[in-house]
Amino acid sequence: MYHRRFGKTNLSYSVFSLGTMRCLASEELMVRTVEAAIALGINHIETARSYGKSEEYLGAAWRSGIARSEVHLTTKLVPTPDADGFERQLDESLQRLQTDYVEGLAIHGLNTWEHLEWVKSENGCMKAVRRALADGRIRHVGFSTHGFLEVILAAIATDFFEFVNLHYSVFFQRNESAIALAHQKDMGVFIISPADKAGMLHTPPQTLIDLCAPLSPLELNYRFLLSDDRITTLSLGAANPSELVLPNYEALDDFAILDQLKAHQAKVLDTDLCSQCYECLPCPETIHIPEVLRLRNLAVGYEMTQFGEYRYRMFENAGHWFPGKKANRCTDCGECLPRCPEQLEIPTLLRDAHERLNGKPGRRLWQD
Repeated sequence: MYHRRFGKTNLSYSVFSLGTMRCLASEELMVRTVEAAIALGINHIETARSYGKSEEYLGAAWRSGIARSEVHLTTKLVPTPDADGFERQLDESLQRLQTDYVEGLAIHGLNTWEHLEWVKSENGCMKAVRRALADGRIRHVGFSTHGFLEVILAAIATDFFEFVNLHYSVFFQRNESAIALAHQKDMGVFIISPADKAGMLHTPPQTLIDLCAPLSPLELNYRFLLSDDRITTLSLGAANPSELVLPNYEALDDFAILDQLKAHQAKVLDTDLCSQCYECLPCPETIHIPEVLRLRNLAVGYEMTQFGEYRYRMFENAGHWFPGKKANRCTDCGECLPRCPEQLEIPTLLRDAHERLNGKPGRRLWQD
C-alpha cells in the first residue's frame, strides 16, 4: 500500500485508514481487525469518544502486543463551549486508549455555525486543544464535518486546523471547493465512509453495476478519489477482519465511466434532474431540498433506492448530523420555484421523493 503526506502535519499516511465506528462487537474482534489492517499496510486508525467502546477496545490492542508505534492514531471529540469540559473528555479518551498522546485530534462534527462560534471563542474548546498541543498530549488538530459547505469553508478559513475529515464521492461532489481550499492551506484530507455513506457501494443495485463495468461501483469510487492527489486517505469502516478486502485502488486513468454515469442519469431523469446548485435554499419549512432531490436523482437514475431510503429516513432523526425536515413538510408555498435555474417543479418532486424513500425512521449508528 502506498502513502501520502497528510498535509502540514507532515505525517505519511496509508491511502486507506481503519475507521472503527462499526468494530464494536468485542475487544477480541477489535484486536484482530487492527492486526489485519496493519498486515495490509494500513498505518492510520481513526476512532472517536462517541463510538461506543471503540477507544477502550483500541486500548486493548496495545496491551495485546500490537506496538503503539506501528500506527498513527486519531480520536475525535465533539465541540464544546467551554475548555475545561473538553479537556476532561480528552484526558478520559487518552486513558481509554491506553496512550499518553494521539497523533491527531479532530473536533468531531463541526456541523453548525454555533459549533464554529464555540471553536472561535477565546474560552471554548480550542483553548483546551492549544494546551494539549503545548504539552504533547496531541500532536496535530483537525475537524470532521457533516455540515453545509459554507460552514466547512469558514472552519477551514480560521487556519486553526491541519486536517479535515469530510464527505466526497462520485455521487456527492458538493464539497469539492472545500477540498480545494484545504489543499491551498496544506491541510490533510480524510474522506469519510467512501463505501457506505457514499452509496452503500458494497451492495450496489444491478443498474449501477452495469453502468460502472468493468469496474465495480466501489472500485470506481475508490479510484476516483485516489486520482485526486489533494486527498490523502480514505476511511475503511470495517466491522471485522473479513471486511478488510481491498479492490484495485490505483488512480482512475479513464473518466469515460463517469461520463457514462452522468449521461444515463440525465437521460432517465430528463427535465426532473436536480443539478445540486442549492439556489432553492433556504426553505421556510427547513426541508433540505437539494439533499432530498439528490437522493431522488440516485434512486431514479441508478436504482439506488435502498441507499436513498437509508439516508432519507435520517431526516428529523439525526439532529445536526443530518439536518432538515422530510419532504412531506412542503406546504407548496412556492418560494423555491423562482430560484431554481432548471425550473423544476420542486413541490411535486419532493412529494415523489417522500413516497419513494420514506419508511421506518433511521438513526445514526451511534449517538452523542
